[in-house]
Amino acid sequence: MDSLFVKKICIDWKHIPENSYLNEIPSLKGIEEICFKNPVTYFAGENGTGKSTILEGIAVAYGLNPEGGSRNYSFSTYDSHSELWDAVTVVRGTRRNKWGYFLRAESFYNVATKEMEYADIAHPSMKLHERSHGESFLAIMQNKLSAAGLYILDEPEAALSPQRQLTLLIEIKKAAAAGAQFIIASHSPILLGYPGADILSFDNGKLDFIEYEETESYQVTEMFINNREYLLRRLFEI
Repeated sequence: MDSLFVKKICIDWKHIPENSYLNEIPSLKGIEEICFKNPVTYFAGENGTGKSTILEGIAVAYGLNPEGGSRNYSFSTYDSHSELWDAVTVVRGTRRNKWGYFLRAESFYNVATKEMEYADIAHPSMKLHERSHGESFLAIMQNKLSAAGLYILDEPEAALSPQRQLTLLIEIKKAAAAGAQFIIASHSPILLGYPGADILSFDNGKLDFIEYEETESYQVTEMFINNREYLLRRLFEI
């Protein structure tokens, strides 16, 4: 575990106002720490269970820009991140790194714009706005996962086809083998299937490490594929 960049995060709820919506998220309420023991950790769960909120808190507490990008990115188009980051303490491993990247689907357009503005002769732009959304996502992953660092990804499957998600799995595998650490929020049964990853479930109002086959993403997808006609008939009868 000491080989990880982030071993644990601690949450001091005294820094969270009593009227904050954070106190109303069942899976996060009262949680004082989350430990990481694996180079690849997934946050899984239904919408609104706190996955992206805690992911954002970790990213900002680690020094990454709230809207995404590397540590070199410093911009804000809309100050929407929660106060959770101020309550989060990152417990680091013995390894130190100067590289990290925060990728979030909802603000990727802004990051792509800043990437173009920050470009220079030594760091030419990838011209992300001239590519499709999915191609831009994958280009970021293929260009930014080249160094051992901390990578925080919020629903990277949002713009990726199933085939491209398989390509992303390959990129994650290569980067993890080179010493990278990943913390990823995802609904994708493809990405969640990464071999040996830890999966932290935010469902049922609590945090639990679960097996891949226990995730709702896997179970619903399996049920749909195996019983598509029956399920659709039942759904459309309602």
